[in-house]
Amino acid sequence: MKSILQSEKFLLLACAIAMAGFAADARLADYGRAAGLLETAILVAAILAASLSVARHAERIAQKLGDPYGSMILTLSAVLVEVIVLAIVSSRAGSPTLVRDSIYSAVMLDINGILGVAALIGGFKHGEQAYNDDSARTYSVMILTAVTVSMIIPEFVPGESWRAYSAFTIVVMLLLYGVFLRMQTGPHSYFFSYSYPDKKTRRPPPASGYPTRRQSIGVMAAGIIAVGALAELMSHSLNRSLAGVDVPAGLVALIVAGISAAPEMLTALRAALANRMQSVVNIALGASLSTVILTVPAMEALALISGQRIDIAMTPLQTLMMLVTLLVAAINLNDGQTNAIEGMTHFVLFGAFLMLLGLGL
Repeated sequence: MKSILQSEKFLLLACAIAMAGFAADARLADYGRAAGLLETAILVAAILAASLSVARHAERIAQKLGDPYGSMILTLSAVLVEVIVLAIVSSRAGSPTLVRDSIYSAVMLDINGILGVAALIGGFKHGEQAYNDDSARTYSVMILTAVTVSMIIPEFVPGESWRAYSAFTIVVMLLLYGVFLRMQTGPHSYFFSYSYPDKKTRRPPPASGYPTRRQSIGVMAAGIIAVGALAELMSHSLNRSLAGVDVPAGLVALIVAGISAAPEMLTALRAALANRMQSVVNIALGASLSTVILTVPAMEALALISGQRIDIAMTPLQTLMMLVTLLVAAINLNDGQTNAIEGMTHFVLFGAFLMLLGLGL
């Protein structure tokens, strides 16, 4: 137990920050915008610390399970963190487009950011990196279908019919994910795995100092609870620090997306440097798919319960960027090997996304 507590010092620090935040939240409102910005920065760092702890234990479980189960655990843990943060922040921010912008930012971050940087760095180190192209094709077509149904078609749905289409979206997304999950863990699980040459790996530490699966699950649960508490505090500090300030509309959405994507990015970069591009593909595309196919129905369900419609339809510019991203990914990931040039194309698209965000578009 002592060794586990020592290894989870950052999670314990995040929990301490959450408790201190709830005790001092009301008083911090009297210290102005600068204090609010500082509080927000501390809370974002604490949320990242808690989510990294969740991701680390998810990765340990994933290593025991292997692909495709391992990547699935990693992406699901990240999506759970994203849903919790997004639900809490959106309920406090009062922005009808925050959910849409966060999901859009998450896909840009996962595909153009994570996949682009990983393929670029891995390409410079290893040249061409192999993976199973069946997985990339499956992910790409499912992401395109999910995005079209949940984030493009709603633009043409009349306002009085939003409840019916929201209910339809929830059912369709869950059915789509159910079929995907059955395929990923059943007869087509080989689509999402790749046989790498055997090589010597470092043995894990002795069992006495290595958390069991049950302990990892317990730490993940504690981390997720901490993320929820910290997100509640962050929603307060964001409202105080950004009140009356002209900031890009998608800034908060990018913060939410970045919090959930940070652990995945670290894992993907380690996999790329280790010449394991299959893990990168599973993480980047799997996270994008899970974000759309699970976050959308979760938020639509909350909208139906509250009776307040969320604006989930992407803007024309967002639609263009999304379709170009998915088209470039489908072309790049069609031959079973990535290289630095393919990584650079996605990195350029990610730079364009950040530039448009800075311009408020």
